[in-house]
Amino acid sequence: MGAAKSNDRKQGTLMVRLDESSKAALKQAAELRRLTVSDYVRQVTVAQAEREVSAASDRVIRMTPSEQLEFWTALANPKPLTRRQKKLGKIMRGEA
Repeated sequence: MGAAKSNDRKQGTLMVRLDESSKAALKQAAELRRLTVSDYVRQVTVAQAEREVSAASDRVIRMTPSEQLEFWTALANPKPLTRRQKKLGKIMRGEA
């Protein structure tokens, strides 16, 4: 019966190419949770994907603290507009 459950759960295959460092990190994280790498990737990536889909359907942007800081920094220190961006702005405002 346990084998049937295992086969029911595995509906398809997803192959991912990783560098050695990423693969080692996944292996270490899986070992910390006492899971296989496949089970770890399945648990973590599916949960993250579900959160992102939920956030998108709620039209809410959710960011980690480091993403928030990066976003705020970009807003606080904008790069100068290029000549083409300025031209586009004039067109959009009906000034060109």
